[in-house]
Amino acid sequence: MFKKLFRKLNQDPVRQRDEYNIELSENIEETKETLDKIIAESDDVIVREFNIARKRKAVMYVLDSLADMQALEQNIIRPLMYYREELPSIKNEDAFIDALLEDTIMFNEVETADNLDEAILGFMSGQALLAIDGVQTFVIIDARQFEQRGLEEPPSEMLVRGPRDGFNEVLHTNIGLIRRRVRDPNFVLQFGQIGRRSKRDFAIMYIKGIADPKLVDEVRYRVSCIDTDDTEESGNIEQLIEDNVMSPFPQVLRSERPDKTVSSLMNGGVAISLDGTPFTILTPITLQFLFKSPEDNYDRWQIGTLIRLLRYVAAFIALFLPAIYIAMVSFHQGMIPTLLALSISGTREGVPFPSFIEAFAMEFTLELLREAGVRLPTPIGQTIGIVGGLVIGDAAVRAGVVSPIMIIVVALTAISSFAIPSYNVSITFRMLRFGLMILAAGFGLYGIVIGFIFITVHLASLKSFGNYYMSPFAPFRLRDWGDLLFRAPLSGHKKRPQVPNTYDDQKSNWTK
Repeated sequence: MFKKLFRKLNQDPVRQRDEYNIELSENIEETKETLDKIIAESDDVIVREFNIARKRKAVMYVLDSLADMQALEQNIIRPLMYYREELPSIKNEDAFIDALLEDTIMFNEVETADNLDEAILGFMSGQALLAIDGVQTFVIIDARQFEQRGLEEPPSEMLVRGPRDGFNEVLHTNIGLIRRRVRDPNFVLQFGQIGRRSKRDFAIMYIKGIADPKLVDEVRYRVSCIDTDDTEESGNIEQLIEDNVMSPFPQVLRSERPDKTVSSLMNGGVAISLDGTPFTILTPITLQFLFKSPEDNYDRWQIGTLIRLLRYVAAFIALFLPAIYIAMVSFHQGMIPTLLALSISGTREGVPFPSFIEAFAMEFTLELLREAGVRLPTPIGQTIGIVGGLVIGDAAVRAGVVSPIMIIVVALTAISSFAIPSYNVSITFRMLRFGLMILAAGFGLYGIVIGFIFITVHLASLKSFGNYYMSPFAPFRLRDWGDLLFRAPLSGHKKRPQVPNTYDDQKSNWTK
């Protein structure tokens, strides 16, 4: 399966590895001396010397921290040492190697390398490196053994109904979860390495015949242009391939859920999975994707519609409510109903700060509590968030520093931000909320309208891999409105979304 892991995704110059340009030697001692200088300084490098069929000297290099040493001993070293058949002549190198691969070495993933650069890359990825006296070809054996955590429900994307498995940090495990769900022979995986020094494995995934080849080529090109020592997490790739790095809005979607990834692939998207992280990058996206959850399609359409409408209302509250409170209290008291205005003025009696300082201080305190809760261990973090909010809010009201209505506004804003399925877009709304509060404090409702216009203009001009971010709002696409604010019955979802562009628009031919 991973035979192609060490081949180039393409031959772009920026992706070229540093090559050693050392000519391989037939003399095992010279080969060993060369390898010792390059890779044998680390203490976890095991060098095992033995004789094949008790006649020909061989040496195996392996990383103890990444390889299954017991499997190598039983399936490689012992069979070679006690080989009883007559070996082909060393002069016929190809026949000699074929005899070992076909009759002795009992591993599925075995390949050869005739250059040192390819051999070293395989070794540093955890594969065993076998050199034989008199042979200028290395044998690379995939005996990797990775420690990994079990498959658990993703903590960042909890569902009431749906599959409970999620990605982990091992690339081939994540690919297996997707393969279980997509049995189409048109499902394409393309492997490569990223990072000059780390050379992390990654995979680009799409479904041929659905995904637009232009989109696939664009994703390949952007990934191939990444030239850095290491990509610690898929978030690094996300920042390096997005269209507008200055925009606060995410232009790709990240997910820990296999079902969400498969849904994106089925709709013509491209996925990027990186070894060492459970987050898969999904491209391209529009703003509507950030308000969708996989379980929208698992329940009846009436339930999915209600929940989706609640999310849009929650997004409005999370973005505008504190700013509207500041504007109404400071500039537009006449727009507030009389009884409510009297109630608000009564609760604000004795508060020494204007509404902007009051709202800004409470929002800042809420963000501080939220960040503290994330960084602490889970049981303690939850306690700090709940108890801290209750204690500080109650103490602030008793001390007359803030009004009770301000506590209600802040609490409702916080709850609304948690209702947005995409964590990164909820953070974006939290950032923009402070900007709108400043505009409201300076210009009232006019400031809020100005801020809304700026946000709308920015979103209308933003693109994700060439696709308009505000589609199907702008440009207007009527067909996609069946799965936008409202979720139409599944029997009506016969066409794929118009973003991204697909080769096969027909998604279902369901008839009753």
